[in-house]
Amino acid sequence: MAPRDEGARNSRWRTDGSWRRRLIGAAVVTVAAVAAAVAGPAPVPAHAGPLDAQTCLDRTTATVTTSQPTVVWGDTISVSWSLTPSGECFAAGLSYKVLADGLVRASGWAGGSPVHGSFGLTPSQTSVVGVQIFNDAGSRAPAGRTIQVDPWDPPVLDDAFRPTITLLGDDPVNRRLFVRAVRTPDETVVVKGDLTDDGRPEEFAAFEACYRPVFDSRLFAVRGNHDAFRGQTEYAGDQWIELPGVAVALLDTTVPHAATGHLTAEQIDWLDAGAAASTVPVIAMGHHQQWTEGGRNPDYFGIDPDASDALTALIARRPAVVAYTAGHTHRHRVRTVVGGVPSIEVGCVKDFPGTWAEYRVYDDGILQVVHRMSSPEALAWSEACRTLYADYGVDYSRYAMGRLEQRCFEIKLR
Repeated sequence: MAPRDEGARNSRWRTDGSWRRRLIGAAVVTVAAVAAAVAGPAPVPAHAGPLDAQTCLDRTTATVTTSQPTVVWGDTISVSWSLTPSGECFAAGLSYKVLADGLVRASGWAGGSPVHGSFGLTPSQTSVVGVQIFNDAGSRAPAGRTIQVDPWDPPVLDDAFRPTITLLGDDPVNRRLFVRAVRTPDETVVVKGDLTDDGRPEEFAAFEACYRPVFDSRLFAVRGNHDAFRGQTEYAGDQWIELPGVAVALLDTTVPHAATGHLTAEQIDWLDAGAAASTVPVIAMGHHQQWTEGGRNPDYFGIDPDASDALTALIARRPAVVAYTAGHTHRHRVRTVVGGVPSIEVGCVKDFPGTWAEYRVYDDGILQVVHRMSSPEALAWSEACRTLYADYGVDYSRYAMGRLEQRCFEIKLR
């Protein structure tokens, strides 16, 4: 299906091993990476000579190890790395970065002290995990390891395997999505609005045809402003989604015929009652972002200030509510309301950066982890949108990506 002007955002949950549930926030495509800026080499102290700097580069050693040399597309491996600077680096200085799957996963100033670390990696393509070092003498890559990604073209599936599912097309992408959905039957997908460009019947039908056959009753969706510009009512209404270890309150924040958002007193009461009765953490979700500060314009682009204040007051009296997460703005941003509770915005999949957010629910907290789409076709489309609004002097890529700590962080329980 050709890319559409849609900003749907999904959330997916999964039970697996030691952690209970996994909720993922984004929408229509898939995942993956984003290039991170790295500071240049740190200045070399005045007493260090060029010979010291070059010897530091030449004699510094590093290692990269992985839990396995090959990974099936969509699965995760563990990567560990270490850096041991030579004695000359005490004088010459040394900075480093660790790259994996196109991302800078670690960087900093080593000086003459050993450093090490580890991280989980879900690579989108075969690529090198490497350590790079820098100082005044130049740069070098003392260690690297190639991670082979098996694209996993599953065999054609027997109809008897899951007769209630109909594949959209007998191709590797759809088979891969289908098999992963069946392998992890606990996954739930939540789409936070803008399922369509203009709310046309054929667009709603295309959304259902793409996702309902795969996720069936595990798919939940609410409308966004693009779905109701002409007063349409598809996907209207609030939904309470009970999942093991967490509950999702999916709020319909859309105002028909408008781009702005709102929550009625009845909706606040509904959320209040649900949060009061809940025995698990509650994440509230909606299409429009919450107003938190600034001028109290009733035409604010997200949820209007009065309704946003009502939501904040509810959060203050209901400790079960641990976060509010939205889309609409096509950006990654986190602000906090009363008690440090995060009010989150998640980037969109329909242009740059093509991301969605996963929520991993543990007994003592929740992690938001943002991923980027991984298929070559989706990445090419996303990259073509990196310079949106450049004619107006907007750095869209910087706006949409936000900072790393606004994409991946812990949501604390209260």
